[in-house]
Amino acid sequence: MDEALVRRVCEVAHEAGRATLAFHGGAVSVERKADDSPLTAADKAAHTLIVEALRKLTPELPVLSEESREEEKAERRQWSTFWLVDPLDGTKEFLKGSGEFTVNIALISGAEPVVGVVHVPVSGVTYWGWRDGGAFMAHPGGEPVPLHTRAADLERLVVVASKDHAGPRVEALLRRLPTASTASLGSSLKFCLIAEGRADFYPRFQPTCEWDTAAAQCVLEVAGGAVTDLEGRRLAYNKNQLTNPSFLAFGDPRQDWLALLD
Repeated sequence: MDEALVRRVCEVAHEAGRATLAFHGGAVSVERKADDSPLTAADKAAHTLIVEALRKLTPELPVLSEESREEEKAERRQWSTFWLVDPLDGTKEFLKGSGEFTVNIALISGAEPVVGVVHVPVSGVTYWGWRDGGAFMAHPGGEPVPLHTRAADLERLVVVASKDHAGPRVEALLRRLPTASTASLGSSLKFCLIAEGRADFYPRFQPTCEWDTAAAQCVLEVAGGAVTDLEGRRLAYNKNQLTNPSFLAFGDPRQDWLALLD
């Protein structure tokens, strides 16, 4: 993957982020999708912008967004390489008025994410990574900073949890790790905190979909971490179902994270 193309995808994520901010902090109408998750005008605006921009940038590659038609979601099983997009990850956080929502754009090749861009519209921070190219973050107007995960210290673990979907297994884990501290975040920022070396472990047992995780998984993996299912297999993409199994995201692959669970 060409670095110039990755940078252009970062710009697309920025533009989509600006589109979401036009609706942030004010009254916004909310629809309910078939799975009862919320859908706003901000999701729709970002979806339209990203899909059109990626189709111009790489006309040879199909694009699958969370907001794509059901026919496209069925069709994607025939695609070997495609863009996978969550135009607004963390809609609940968006509706709360918090800054913890992101724009996620990933390139899937086979069953793996090979490019990932995560942009935070409110702060303007962007995380990105690609195979053979490294993982980086940048603040608005700032230079790219390389990302590297840290070695785990079991006496000083930072466990990342979802604000809305931590669940009883995570609560039980934290009770078994009395010296661990927690960071509670929305959206794919949880992965990015580990990629930055500011957290260690993100266990997720509540439902997610492929577009929720792909971009941030790529960033975390290129930074030195990993994302696996509960059998220790790398979290895979373009599966029969777009839902993910339970997974563990972590920064130090040398640690047996599964052993901490039960």
